[in-house]
Amino acid sequence: MVTIHSERLPKEERVSSKKTIDRLFNGGKSHSMSAFPLRVVYMLMTEDGPQRLPKTQLLVSVPKKCFKQAVKRNRVKRQIREAYRRNRQFVADKMEDGKSMVMAFIWLDDKLQSSEIVTRKVVNLLQRIGEKL
Repeated sequence: MVTIHSERLPKEERVSSKKTIDRLFNGGKSHSMSAFPLRVVYMLMTEDGPQRLPKTQLLVSVPKKCFKQAVKRNRVKRQIREAYRRNRQFVADKMEDGKSMVMAFIWLDDKLQSSEIVTRKVVNLLQRIGEKL
């Protein structure tokens, strides 16, 4: 039985543009904060052109240095995406019209964590970002 979720993470909300990723990590306008085992790098963007950007966009990175096995890296990425999907309103609700935010969650630890801990850390980071808006 296949269940269709109305609350999902659409493709538009994932960062896929190399240009955007370069601006996020190499541009001087990005900010960073940590809640071990996660670090988030985020940047406010304004819409330029007719295309409508989603309020928030997400990039998840789990380095091979932390987990050699792809199964473990993919598990952590799933945990982060799910925690973000359920709690993105902390940031999305505070975004002004015509503005969007790009966020990159980077895993720092070489140990797997429970989903509750990952969710708690993601919520902590999203709340802190929301307070700064």
